Amino acid sequence: MSKRYFGTDGIRGTVGQAPITPDFMLKLGWACGRVFTERSTEAGRCSVIIGKDTRVSGYMFESALEAGLVAAGVDVKLLGPMPTPAVALMTRSHNADAGIVISASHNPFEDNGIKFFSAEGSKLPDDVELAIEAMLAAPLETVPPRAIGKAVRVVDAAGRYIEFCKSTVPEGFSLRGLRVALDCAHGATYAIAPAVFAELGAEVESMGASPDGFNINQGVGSTDMASLCALVRAKGADVGIAFDGDGDRVLFADEQGAVVDGDELLYIIAMHRLARGTADAGVVGTLMTNLGLELALREAGLDFARTPVGDRYVRERMVAEGWHLGGESSGHIICSDVTTTGDGIVAALQVLQALRAAGKPLSELAAGMNRLPQRLVNVRRKGNGALEGNGTVAAAVAAVEAELGDAGRVLLRPSGTEPVVRVMVEGRDAEQVEALCERLAEEVARGLA
Repeated sequence: MSKRYFGTDGIRGTVGQAPITPDFMLKLGWACGRVFTERSTEAGRCSVIIGKDTRVSGYMFESALEAGLVAAGVDVKLLGPMPTPAVALMTRSHNADAGIVISASHNPFEDNGIKFFSAEGSKLPDDVELAIEAMLAAPLETVPPRAIGKAVRVVDAAGRYIEFCKSTVPEGFSLRGLRVALDCAHGATYAIAPAVFAELGAEVESMGASPDGFNINQGVGSTDMASLCALVRAKGADVGIAFDGDGDRVLFADEQGAVVDGDELLYIIAMHRLARGTADAGVVGTLMTNLGLELALREAGLDFARTPVGDRYVRERMVAEGWHLGGESSGHIICSDVTTTGDGIVAALQVLQALRAAGKPLSELAAGMNRLPQRLVNVRRKGNGALEGNGTVAAAVAAVEAELGDAGRVLLRPSGTEPVVRVMVEGRDAEQVEALCERLAEEVARGLA
């Protein structure tokens, strides 16, 4: 059974356009309440945690979801603006049946969305999402008045999450003497991240920490690193750290103001764990992970596994392999021996531990991984051509792969949100990669016309 509303990371879209509307959110809250109540293993009333990022539309959807949940007889605990991983944590620590995050992550303020966590603080399994979608088709019926749920605000959520983040580093660990530039994307980490790093002793210079409901991710954050890189250079910072709007992703800038992406951060964390003797047998990445990471890890004696793009697939493969480290180039890094989901602040602290232990600048740690040139071109579909079984496209891919040999790879990935196919070529020679990708993109366009 296919899903109508749920994508790889919840439900997302433009505010005011179906399904990101108040009436849908009311019904969604009710449907979730019914499903969570039916599946709850605990006696008594079901409870759900709700957090959000700083988008102005979050007020509207928070109220709508709350109304739907209490109409289904569910008690609601409201966290207010909180990073997505904090909602996962609070869901576990409050013994709630589920957690809901109102956020569109790195998207502009015009968008919003809903993410869900299970009682264990992980993403909802497919069967629960399908059950919610099925319940959305039923008429909304309020429980009897005595069974209506209650809603309360959790006043100490930020403080509890700050203490949790600090608890993920060894006792006595200090950032004293380290100059850190932080970019909070005018998002959910705007108050929490500066507090975490300052309380650990760092000298903190913050930007993107003045949300107004409309400026989330606007020219700031992990999707737009230019301002942070400039700040690092201007202030002579040792590192720059950028989060996205909901705080589950992180990228760094090194001491020279150069971007250090998620692949390089995974490498740094993995090498630190290997040096400490705490590394697993391997690391999980995605189809988009730079080949340079795979080669560097294998040279160090670590295995590497790829999954489709999406943190839920990374997490599933980590569980299957029994490994505790995985992530995406975008900076969504999961350290499952520390927490249950991708957490920008926690991942940043893992990198800073490696930095402190090595006693070297970040640029030197990242240089251990040789990033291979990579070119990505979006090919717009002009007709109804399909990739599967397309002989023209298959022949074009085979020809490029033959030229690359063992020194590169090709990836064709249809977009889930746009009528385009993403054509990616990766190899050791930048000029060759550029030329082959352009040629392949033209041939794919002809093949799909």
